[in-house]
Amino acid sequence: MTIYEQLGVRRIINARSFSTKCGGGVLPAPVLEAMREAAQACVRIADLQEAAGRVIAEATGAEAALVTSGAAAALTLGAAACLAGLDVHRMNRLPDTSGIPNEIVVLRTHRNDYDHALLAAGARFVETGFYYYTFDYEVENAITARTAALFYQAGVDAGAIPFASFAAIAHRHRLPVIVDAAAELPPASNLRSFCEAGADLVAFSGGKHLRGPQASGILCGRQDLILSATLQHQDMDVFPESWPLRHLIAEGRLAGPPHHGIGRGFKVGKEEIAGLVRAVQLYQTRDFEAELAAWRRDVECIVDAVRGMPGIDARVTFPQPGGKTVPYAVLTVDPRQAGLSANDLIVALEEGDPPICVFETLARSGTVVFKPEALEPGDAALIARRLTEILQR
Repeated sequence: MTIYEQLGVRRIINARSFSTKCGGGVLPAPVLEAMREAAQACVRIADLQEAAGRVIAEATGAEAALVTSGAAAALTLGAAACLAGLDVHRMNRLPDTSGIPNEIVVLRTHRNDYDHALLAAGARFVETGFYYYTFDYEVENAITARTAALFYQAGVDAGAIPFASFAAIAHRHRLPVIVDAAAELPPASNLRSFCEAGADLVAFSGGKHLRGPQASGILCGRQDLILSATLQHQDMDVFPESWPLRHLIAEGRLAGPPHHGIGRGFKVGKEEIAGLVRAVQLYQTRDFEAELAAWRRDVECIVDAVRGMPGIDARVTFPQPGGKTVPYAVLTVDPRQAGLSANDLIVALEEGDPPICVFETLARSGTVVFKPEALEPGDAALIARRLTEILQR
């Protein structure tokens, strides 16, 4: 009997991609093995983070990297690094940012509910531009002596200036750029492209296309900013005389060790660090063309099952509007002909056994989206069968 069976929790079919509320995806065996091995011994987390950072930095093309407890945690830590730098007094005060530069410039079209993670560090957003268009001069004009950083939401092109232009403006003012790239894999090239294009800090999810632990993420970028994030993240129950990083005090880079920082609640266990490292290593050798072919077969299986049914417009979309190279099965429901609405269809799928979870954001406009990344072999055929049963009632 599995742990889920013992707890009375049903397994779902996850057609919502690597969504946290749907449990993410199934971990590859080598990742699970790395986590099992890590669980069998204790190490200093600072040493493990340093070693993991070297592996991840090489994979991302960054100067340094840190394993976090998810992409949102990476954004909070990244903002904290930009707000405090290596000033331990500022670290100890966060999220209180009174009297210090605390503004982060963001394009209005890049605001979303995940950017609350940056505000949690004590930052304040300054929006610029319009949803339909932003000029370079608007970004320039938003920068003042109170600006601590600029923030860019990757994958949202509508109304945004190109990232290269955005980064160039920031760097002319000697300000860092934080990029939220949590869900920007695939394409695999994005693992390096943001740092190469001038990002100072980039946040990735570890539990999405990387196929690492769901409660893991990456913050990579400039070495000094990663050091600041690290100091605000790790267990700081240390003393100057015996602290492994006491050389930073001797060198004059730090006044002393900070206390537990704003990132203390985002701690990552040795198991998650080891699992994410193995996932990053595997990412370098994965057959992405084979993965894409499998995704195509799955979404075509779903679309073919309902194509031509009354009130159902079924199609495969590829690539996605933001450039994401993943095919989706998209069903638009006309309730007058189909006899049910898009929301009715979603509820019927979720109430079945096993429950089928889909991307429901567009349901109010009559659209249901099936994403293939977290599907296991045989799931697409089961979804196709269940759709047929529901729509033929």
